Amino acid sequence: MKVVLLEDVKKVGKKGEIVEVSDAYGRNVLIKKGLGLEGTTTNVNNAKQKQDSIAHHKVVANDEAKILAAQLTKVEVTVKVRMGEEGRVFGSVTAKDISDAAKAQYKVDIDKKKIEIKEPLKTLGVHDVLVRVHPEITSTIKVNVVAE
Repeated sequence: MKVVLLEDVKKVGKKGEIVEVSDAYGRNVLIKKGLGLEGTTTNVNNAKQKQDSIAHHKVVANDEAKILAAQLTKVEVTVKVRMGEEGRVFGSVTAKDISDAAKAQYKVDIDKKKIEIKEPLKTLGVHDVLVRVHPEITSTIKVNVVAE
């Protein structure tokens, strides 16, 4: 019996998948508990259309992320920091500082959680910072730390 799953079912399949199960399990467990729909041609076609739609949206999001990543490689964000005696920086440059500077200078909204700083930026100069644009796509931006 074919069943279109409405929710994730352990050891059977994920939501939206069309799975082949025994008649008794399909009727008495999956359909009765509302975990799936009977695999009629209408339900199967609807499920396939939803899968195609989801796949298309993933491709579009991936393409947009590639374009954004290419544009971000050209960005150089300037962050001003306060300096103490002997040229020491008070604190360090954080992901929030970089995100705010990118928004102010280039009107690019970068989520601070997607900015990965390997070690705290405590020195003046230009640093490369990794930005996770998409789960599979990353880009680097240049962060210029200057004295205020």
